[in-house]
Amino acid sequence: MGIKHLAAAPAAALALGLSFTPSAAICDLGFISPAMGEPAALTKKQLDALNTYNNSRSQFEQILRQRRAQINSNQPLPNLPGQALYLARNNMMSAYKDLTDALPSRIGGPNKYGIPPAYFSADNEPLLDEYRKLFDIMQAPPVSAQNSDTPFKDVVDLGTAIARARGLDAANAEAAGRISLGLFFAETNGNQNIGNARSNKYKGSLQSGISEDQNGQRKWAAIKKSIAAFDPALNARDDKEEARAGNLDRRYNHWTAVRDALMNAHADIFPQVPAIVKTLPDPIDQMKLFELIQIIPSPTKSALRSRNLVDYRISDPRIMGYLRNNSMLTFGQADRAKTSATFREILDAMWLFNEKFERALSKFDEIKKQSKR
Repeated sequence: MGIKHLAAAPAAALALGLSFTPSAAICDLGFISPAMGEPAALTKKQLDALNTYNNSRSQFEQILRQRRAQINSNQPLPNLPGQALYLARNNMMSAYKDLTDALPSRIGGPNKYGIPPAYFSADNEPLLDEYRKLFDIMQAPPVSAQNSDTPFKDVVDLGTAIARARGLDAANAEAAGRISLGLFFAETNGNQNIGNARSNKYKGSLQSGISEDQNGQRKWAAIKKSIAAFDPALNARDDKEEARAGNLDRRYNHWTAVRDALMNAHADIFPQVPAIVKTLPDPIDQMKLFELIQIIPSPTKSALRSRNLVDYRISDPRIMGYLRNNSMLTFGQADRAKTSATFREILDAMWLFNEKFERALSKFDEIKKQSKR
């Protein structure tokens, strides 16, 4: 699917009405002064870190207010309206990590987003709530989009069928279906047919470009008969969705978008699932690896071909830049100073994805239980 330029938290689970009052949630939470339990005298480094954090938080609040005002008053939004929000959020988290490095006493308790406390103050949860709600609005599907009544099951069914067609046994095909559901949550937070407030290229339930979707269509056509032989019901569903889509951009029919995206980027990797599961027994690590096929496909495939996946090292500045653009190794001076990283270090740095993948696992277990009834 090429290099992705996606927001790390592009959407929220709940829809938002336009009656939101910014001042009700975006207030003066999170600002820190030396009088708030800090040593009486701060060093220059500590004071600089404190001021940088307070400024970055103020800038994040400002852009949140600006986007909310534009949306509430039906003003036209700038091109890529989510980019400034994303960068401001990253700057705040990065500055907070620098602050907690300089003043470890500022590390607070856990937050509902599961972000490590050294990177994010729970006092700022209302800001991140609003951030997600704004993305929900800015990335809403077009009116022509064709939703599914069973979006999560569709992803699992397609991933499993494609894996079976690629020769996997039942257990490993199930793992491929579970991984596919993780990708859906990673790319869109489990929302169907969305746009992308940070890119004019990537759209739909698995955030594909046009050429990627077309490549996936061609690959699907090549295995469709083999899938029909062992799963005629899924093949019939596919025929129904193709007829339903007509001349619609296939990325805005949930079924075809997921089908084509998996065929484009992941079907060729599914035969390696048994080895991947053995190397990375944690299902969340497996999902992270397949998400890296979305973000940095060539280096990830090279790592898979190596004899030691977890120790395979990335040092290309361009690739490190792509990782940082997707919220890995980007928060705080210590992370940004790293010029290389092993795949184990990259997987560990993908902590912003953890909450999404945990929800994907929960949903997968729910689907499995329903299928046994």
